[in-house]
Amino acid sequence: MIAEPNDDGLVQSVVPEQGPTVLRIALGGQLRKLRESCNITREAAGDAIRGSHAKISRLELGRTGFKERDIRDLLTLYGVSDPVERERFLALARQANEPGWWHRYSDLLPSWFGTYLGLEQAANKIRTYEAHLVPGLLQTPEYARAVLSLGNDNADTERRVAVRQRRQEILHRADPPIVWAVIDEAALHRPVGGPQVHREQMEHLIALAGLPNVTLQVLPYSAGEHAAAGSSFSILRFAQPELPDIVYLEHLTSALYLDRRQDLALYLSVMDRLSVQALPPQKSVEMLASYAEGLVTTTGQH
Repeated sequence: MIAEPNDDGLVQSVVPEQGPTVLRIALGGQLRKLRESCNITREAAGDAIRGSHAKISRLELGRTGFKERDIRDLLTLYGVSDPVERERFLALARQANEPGWWHRYSDLLPSWFGTYLGLEQAANKIRTYEAHLVPGLLQTPEYARAVLSLGNDNADTERRVAVRQRRQEILHRADPPIVWAVIDEAALHRPVGGPQVHREQMEHLIALAGLPNVTLQVLPYSAGEHAAAGSSFSILRFAQPELPDIVYLEHLTSALYLDRRQDLALYLSVMDRLSVQALPPQKSVEMLASYAEGLVTTTGQH
């Protein structure tokens, strides 16, 4: 269970466990509220755990694991003396330090992507815009293999494909997230893996669009200029009120996680405008079907 402070500032369990990443963020948020309620600066809190204000910032953002000694010292500093409440915080910290399923692939995945996997698994709504490729959450194994094989040996590629397939299980679980994807038409014209693989990917998108929790839109060339300017991004929302929306932007060697209110407002506005400019879902499916038919013809000619 994830816990949050009650009216007295103490911790109570309120929602089902959603994985270590969300637990870290939830616990970090609770520690921040305790610190602020005591009017204690990050610098003073950092001194209490023999660290810096930057370490406190990372803890409060859920970007790092928790040491029990640090939690005990912070709880003492914040005036949490009740043994039961202290143990609840410590138990939550232990759960937050448990590795996610993706830990077994840590030799393949950069640390910044592991954070995203944890957030993706816990989100109850995922909105994404992809400018060049089909979003990873919606890729077939063959399409993913073609994308991931560049620069990797065969063994690594197969394990990377396995990670992508494991991610996609959230689409079919009992409580799946709402996924709303806007895909640029450019992705439809990029024959990843060859015509047959690409056709099967288009057919897979059509099938996914039939799921009640998945909405697909194609942003056509005819829409002209648009607010995203070729920059792919995702917005993740969570059921837990203490967790902010997060914008995820991935680069070749790093990623950004944005949760400042002004950043969220900007990206939500851009996503809304993209959704208006894109074809409606039914028209998008028709476009995907038409493109898949063209690939059938192309495949037949070879």
